[in-house]
Amino acid sequence: MITLLIILQFIIVVIICIAILLQKSSSIGLGAYSGSNESLFGAKGPAGFLAKFTFVMGLLLITNTIALGYLYNTAGKDSLAEKIVESNTSIPPSVPNNANIPSPAPSAPQLPNDTNATN
Repeated sequence: MITLLIILQFIIVVIICIAILLQKSSSIGLGAYSGSNESLFGAKGPAGFLAKFTFVMGLLLITNTIALGYLYNTAGKDSLAEKIVESNTSIPPSVPNNANIPSPAPSAPQLPNDTNATN
């Protein structure tokens, strides 16, 4: 059922895109390629028909989206994090308590400050 609604969602989106591109705009859009079929849709041309068609397809898109959201929420109640099976539940400590921790390196010996050495 979910697969059918997803396919229907893609089909509706493509139909809406085509209907919007065919509508007349300030730059005419793709409606200029429709030819002289304006009398087919009435006196106003395809503008009223395409606007109503786009509105109906938009309502179908919203209804389909709500149905998909409802079906997704009721179908899968487990998240991916709950499905992970951990093989080892105990985490070893990063530094054991009885480990020999090396002491820091000794500093370089200080050279005596020779104030009489002027050549």
